[in-house]
Parts: sequence; structure tokens; C-alpha cells
Amino acid sequence: MTILVKAAIAVMQLFYQLFKLFPVKNKIVFISRQADEPSLDFNMLADEIKREHPDCEVVMLCRMLNSGILSKISYAFHILRQEYHMATSKALILDSYCIAASVLTHRRSLLVIQMWHSVGTMKKFGYSILDKPEGSSSKIAHLMKMHHGYSYVLCAGEGYRDHLAQGFNVDSSIIKIFPLPRVELLQDRKYIDRKLDEIFAAYPELKNGKKNIVYVPTFRKADDEDFDKALHDLAAALDPEKYNLIVKAHPLSLYHGQKFSTSGNFLTCDEFSSMDMLLAADAVISDYSCIIYEAAILMKPLYFYTYDYDEYMSTRSIYMDYKKEIPGPMEGDAASLAEAIDDMESYDYDRLASFLHKYVRTTGHETADITEFIFSHIS
Repeated sequence: MTILVKAAIAVMQLFYQLFKLFPVKNKIVFISRQADEPSLDFNMLADEIKREHPDCEVVMLCRMLNSGILSKISYAFHILRQEYHMATSKALILDSYCIAASVLTHRRSLLVIQMWHSVGTMKKFGYSILDKPEGSSSKIAHLMKMHHGYSYVLCAGEGYRDHLAQGFNVDSSIIKIFPLPRVELLQDRKYIDRKLDEIFAAYPELKNGKKNIVYVPTFRKADDEDFDKALHDLAAALDPEKYNLIVKAHPLSLYHGQKFSTSGNFLTCDEFSSMDMLLAADAVISDYSCIIYEAAILMKPLYFYTYDYDEYMSTRSIYMDYKKEIPGPMEGDAASLAEAIDDMESYDYDRLASFLHKYVRTTGHETADITEFIFSHIS
């Protein structure tokens, strides 16, 4: 295995040296393995770049690495496209681990920015969980130079600078405070009202006088047989005369084919994203998902359904002092959680605001800030 990987990297380096013979263009390339289409953050940043720097070319290379031999062969050719554009661009913007970005030797002038795909961190990742059940092999990670080669890493606030330094195995000096572009939308009243109009037009029952509770569980790498039961326990515990329950599975759970029974007293609102549905929420239930930062920006009451707390902490763990820091009631069983939600009027918003202040710095012009930072570092 090691010999094959080293041989593949050598071939990649050979092609990259050839591509670097081409002249560098006034171009910025975005690369992601998170999805086959550009994310909201990528699109917002690209639009801002085109608006402020119309002479700069923007290239999007977004593709997931799927299982299967044909898919892997196809992805190998996709890596060659990545190499060409990295070799001929002034800047590279990432939102996830990119093989070519980490293993190849770049021009010194190439600006490489890791704009991680979640607003904040909570779950340990990368180098923090090597050789753990939900982590990578340390041997493979070092062989593949996982997360090497970054000029800068962006994060939303000082509270998790050290988390990213550990996860990416980088010096904290290259971590800069720039929240993701989508944070801007969560502060934009016109955007929020427009999106709410779309949601309520599609689901008028969400305006029936009941409170909307949005459940956004984290992605669990292994199939979780307990999740389906926990979900339906929650649906049964929440009074249907008082609440509408909306369940938004993590996109990676759907990608990995992890399914749950939808025959219950809840909606899934599939045509809207988890972030969209936060806008319609009166309260949000999560567990170890980083979407709690988006909910905090919106000042939505947060509740934590931790039916698998001990197991999760032993297999994945998180960076913060979870029980001390989470800004809302934590319950392991659905009935107790429902009781806490019934007492929503006494929710501690000051605690939520303190949590937000520690982990996310909001400005209202996040996209322009990142754009200015990029162009201040390229010529």
C-alpha cells in the first residue's frame, strides 16, 4: 500500500512540474470534495470576487470522491484538472482536505487558503483523532501529508483557534479570524424574510400557530442503529398539538446512504437546507453538530439531545468542555428533553449570547472581508 501511494504521488508531482511550465494567470481556483456542486460559501465568495475584481478568472472544481473503481479512476483525471489550475492560479481556496493541495510542491507565490466548511468546530477531526474509530490512520495521514501546505486557515472566532491548530496540525499564527460568507446571510433581514416566504409557501402548516422545532443531528460515521429509535422517541415525546417537528439529517448521512424511517410525526422539508430551516425555527435541537453556531447567530434557543453521549465521547470526542459550555439544556432521553422545551420561556439567552461571542465574530460583511484578505496577499 505504501509503495503504491508513493508511486502515485510521484506521478502527480511529475505532471505538476509540467503544468508549472505554463504561465500563471490572474485566476483563483476553488476546490472541494464536500459536494459535486459549489457550496453557498464558495458561490458567495466567487460572486464577490467577480464583482470587485472582474478581470480575475474564477474556476470551480467541486467533486466528491465516491466508492467504486470506475469512480476512483475518473477522480484521478479530475485531480489532473486540479493540478493544472493550481499550477496556473494565483490563489487556491479549499473547504475540505484536498489530496493534490497537500502532497504537491507548489510555487512559492501560490496562496492556499483553507476555508473549512463548518462555521465552527466542536467535534475533533484530522490530527486530533488519528487512529480513532472515526478518524484516519496516522500512517496514511502522514503519508498523504494531510492538511499540509496551507498559507492560511480561516476561522470564525478566537474560541476555537486552538481547535483548528490541533485538527489541521498547523501553527496558530496562520489561523485568521474570518467567518464564512454564509454568516453574512444569517444577519441579512431581507434574505431571511425572502427565504421564510419560500418555506411557508411550501409548508403552510409551519404557520399554524404551533412552535417549530428543528432537529439537526450530527453525522455519525458508522450506521447508528440507535438513531432511528431516538428520533421516533423524540417525535412521540413532543406534543403534536403544540409543536411542529422538522428533522434535517446531515448531508453526509444522506450521501452515505444512512436512512431513517420517515413514517412519524415530523417533516423533513427536503427541498430546503438545514440552514434554511433554522430560519423558521422557534427552537433547535442538536447534539454535537457545528450547526449550533448558525443557530446561535440567529439567537434560536438550543437544546441538546445526547442519547449516545458516552459512546460518542469514546469514539469521536469534542474539543470544548461540552457539559460546561453548551448554551442550553442537555438531556439523554426524549421525555426529559420535551419537558425542557416546554419550559422555553425561561431559556437563558445571555448564556447563548456569551457562547456566540466566544466562538463567532460577526460583522455583516464577511464575504467582502475574505475577498479583501485574499487580494491583499496576491499580486
